[in-house]
Amino acid sequence: MKRKHEDLFLIQNSIHDFFKSRDFLHVLTPPIVENPGMETHIHPFQIYSTFKKKTLPLYLHTSPEFYMKSLLSEGYNKIFTLSYAFRDEPDSETHRKQFLMLEWYRANSRYEAIMDDTIELINFCARENNFPERSIKKVSVNNLFKEVLNFEILEYLDPTALKNKIKETFKDIHIDENNEYSWDDLYFLIFLNEIEPKLKEYGDILLYEFPYHLAALSTISEKDQRVCERFEVYLDGIEICNCFNELTHLKTQRERFGLQAKEKERIYGYSLPTPDVLYQAMNRGLSSPSGIALGVERLLMSLSGKSESFFD
Repeated sequence: MKRKHEDLFLIQNSIHDFFKSRDFLHVLTPPIVENPGMETHIHPFQIYSTFKKKTLPLYLHTSPEFYMKSLLSEGYNKIFTLSYAFRDEPDSETHRKQFLMLEWYRANSRYEAIMDDTIELINFCARENNFPERSIKKVSVNNLFKEVLNFEILEYLDPTALKNKIKETFKDIHIDENNEYSWDDLYFLIFLNEIEPKLKEYGDILLYEFPYHLAALSTISEKDQRVCERFEVYLDGIEICNCFNELTHLKTQRERFGLQAKEKERIYGYSLPTPDVLYQAMNRGLSSPSGIALGVERLLMSLSGKSESFFD
């Protein structure tokens, strides 16, 4: 037990050393917020006041992103935070309800700069803690689908076409004809059932250029309007981070969040307050930033190669 905790403390020190050597400012954001994050399938904890005997319109954040962007809008350029995030999801070997999240942002930088940061950080932490360095290859989502499943996902950007593809090709994936599937739902049915289980054998990858439906808070590529500018890194088949070339257009972000809110209400039966902190930051102006969130325990599990969970 002692050694497991020591590894976690040491990798935190390595993370701080890495960003200090690159002139990033370490910041902290409030964990209790009015809006915890807008992702459809991520669920927050709401705050209950024992003193007032009622549930408050406050939440534990699922990510420090909105307040980090508030700092960017005030003129900060290179910032990182390392603290706990909270998500009301079932515990597993790779998730617990409170976990260490690292986020960092670069103003006036595209997400390719964060790609470089990420690969350098992973191998810096490996060297500093006597773990093997990793060789991470960059693969687009479309090419991953071609290599693993022999079809191009960018040829199936219509939900009806993708649904029919699943029914024709992936007989083991159950499609409920009474269910109103979004394109995102269909994509993840394929990815989680047919691709993710094979990624451990596929190798360490940086997966980029996701179909535009999955843009979330990222920009759409000017070179190819079918894809958005975001990436994820998988080590030993485990997703450890998620990066966006950050969207700065407020009207577009409101529209996307409106669709996500409708999906959350339809699927899960609840809604969240308006993300005013983010909207105010975007209204003040964001200097074309890119940013990323990384799960520290997941990174340590992958680098150490240990089978026991760091999520006890």
